Amino acid sequence: MSTLYLIFKRILDFILVLPAVILLLPLFGVFAVIIRLGGTGPAIFKQRRAGKNGRPFTFYKFRTMRTDVDPYGPSPKSGDDPRLTGFGKFLRETSLDELPQLFNVLKGDMSLVGPRPLYLEQMAEWDSRQRRRLEVRPGLTGLAQISGRGALTREEKLELDVRYVEKACLGLDIKILLSTIAQVFGRQSIYEKRYSATEHTRGEKNTS
Repeated sequence: MSTLYLIFKRILDFILVLPAVILLLPLFGVFAVIIRLGGTGPAIFKQRRAGKNGRPFTFYKFRTMRTDVDPYGPSPKSGDDPRLTGFGKFLRETSLDELPQLFNVLKGDMSLVGPRPLYLEQMAEWDSRQRRRLEVRPGLTGLAQISGRGALTREEKLELDVRYVEKACLGLDIKILLSTIAQVFGRQSIYEKRYSATEHTRGEKNTS
């Protein structure tokens, strides 16, 4: 990837995200109040994730699960999962729970487009090819998210992440952003059908 592309990518992130954050601040406040009224616990879920070159950073989401459940348990397979709060189910299925990551983008921890940020301990499971996903900032959305999302296995997502790194350009970034918007309004299923091609639960995590 050229230096010029990376500069333009960062500029595009800032130009798109800063106005969005300003406009959405009242909505953030409303969501935070609803989450807090729904029970004890913070409105924002924070977790350490692997950033560019494997550098740890604090990842933000609106909390969608009860606070008395294991934050590292299996990902919900449907909206009927009892660990999800009522409002949390709505936030997940509309992808609105991801909005606080706009602050991660402003901070430079993430980009609008890139491989989704995964868990630090998962890096040890990747081969040299799969580790190429760490060559770029993680993204709010990525090639895997517009290519099947919950229907894809872990291995398929990792392969698409690497393909993104290999082909990254502004044109691809814009295509991914537009496809993401279309899929959000189309309410694509976010629930994982199968975690891995070879296993269903080993090492499986959730993104409360």
